[in-house]
Amino acid sequence: MFGNAVTLAINNGRALCGPEKESFMNLKKLNAGGLKYPLCMAALLLLCANSWAQQTQQKKLLTPDEAVELAVKNNLNLETTRTNLAAKKRASSVSWNQFIPSVNAGVSVMRDNQASTSTISGIAPVTWENISNTPLAIGKNPSDFEIGAGDATMYNWVMPFSRTVDVPQWRIAGNIQASLNISIAMFENMKRLKLDYESGLLGYEKAKTQLERDVRKAYHNMLLLQENIALLRGNFENAQRQAEMAQANYNAGLAPELTLLQARVARENMRPVIDQAENGLKLSMAQFAMFLGLNYDTSFELIPVTESVSFIPFEISEMISKAAASKPDILELKQTILLLHSARRAQLYSLTPSLSLSWNHTSAFTKDPWKDSWFDNKDDWRKSGSLTISLGMRLHSLIPFSSDFQGIRNLDDQIKTANIGLAQMINATHIEIYNIILSLEKTRTNTEALAQTVSLAEQSYRLTEQAYRAGLQDYFQVQSAQQSLNQARVQMLEQQFNYLNSLIDLEYSIGVPFGTLSRRNR
Repeated sequence: MFGNAVTLAINNGRALCGPEKESFMNLKKLNAGGLKYPLCMAALLLLCANSWAQQTQQKKLLTPDEAVELAVKNNLNLETTRTNLAAKKRASSVSWNQFIPSVNAGVSVMRDNQASTSTISGIAPVTWENISNTPLAIGKNPSDFEIGAGDATMYNWVMPFSRTVDVPQWRIAGNIQASLNISIAMFENMKRLKLDYESGLLGYEKAKTQLERDVRKAYHNMLLLQENIALLRGNFENAQRQAEMAQANYNAGLAPELTLLQARVARENMRPVIDQAENGLKLSMAQFAMFLGLNYDTSFELIPVTESVSFIPFEISEMISKAAASKPDILELKQTILLLHSARRAQLYSLTPSLSLSWNHTSAFTKDPWKDSWFDNKDDWRKSGSLTISLGMRLHSLIPFSSDFQGIRNLDDQIKTANIGLAQMINATHIEIYNIILSLEKTRTNTEALAQTVSLAEQSYRLTEQAYRAGLQDYFQVQSAQQSLNQARVQMLEQQFNYLNSLIDLEYSIGVPFGTLSRRNR
């Protein structure tokens, strides 16, 4: 008994790789040598259990809601939309920054190509020390020239003077300037940035809704692929049994070789069909994993649909009314029209007068900046500046054929085109809703017909099984009846998936949360 258990564990170890497989090979050598101790068996079984547990842990059980949550969190296309929305939100929140004045400051260092001179002239006070030895002092006293007790001036006598000085070749000057333009168009631009952010919100919600719709439909499609593959495998097992029966009959002389060859060909023809279906499922799984922001080789298990779908009628006019008011595509186009109207108003307001405020100040050092001290005397700096307030408008823009007027007309054409597109989209939505509801009704009819087929297949399988137990039918007939029953059930399941996918499309079109109708119809 121990030897059989060890052999079974070693056979299971063929699926392992790396260190685990090496351990299995070592233990296999021991088993080949006749080792049948319980310790060896326990080690092998423990290693198999650990490997099986790791594989089970790696396979993630994924519900549709969890898949949607992962996609919203990790999908790169949605992340791009989220980044663009953040930029629009930031632009809207600081739209007032256009009222911040533009301020420029600079320093200039200049050197004249040639040296130059300048003549300084003016008047200077006459003091007794300056004229005491001149003819002007004859008969005079110092008090006649200097300030007296009751005099209101510093000096009683002044005299003109003139002097030539060298002008410094190097000069330095600092300048600061601030300006601000205010117009009605600036306020409209603030509103337009807010509308643009709201448009970004709608775009993000639309992208998120489309992502959820695609994830849920892809989930259902993969479940359907799994059911189809299970059916193909069952058919292959039947073909295998039929080939074995043909081989046994041929060996017993009860069937010709042609029957044996036909059974083998039928069996082998099913292998590429199964391989293609399995590869298709693997590719769908890999694409679905990448869609969720996971690695392409992430293994996960889908939860099958076990509940039957009940069908209820829909009011077409009610669904159309909801779609015209809430469909994401229509809401986005309406927001685009609002943006175009705002852009037109901004263009029109740009033709109105605008207020301009500017202020500048310049300080220039009159001496040599490399030799003289800059801050010994404030009179060494020559200062100038001005404040300007002006009101003006672009008169050339008032000409009907100017570029500004043509821009307004172009925006009028864009608004008209967008309105036409909105009307076309609403009409197309009417047809879309009508088509979806017709598809739902068709699915309901097909499901009712398939329900009868399933009932007949169940009855046929039950009777065939009873005949087999009574010895009136062979086992192959039982298996064939069972495969017919499975095929009818898969077709029924396919109709259920079609119904659920159509409900998802209808939920997107009328702008309600996913699950609103599907939960209502379960």
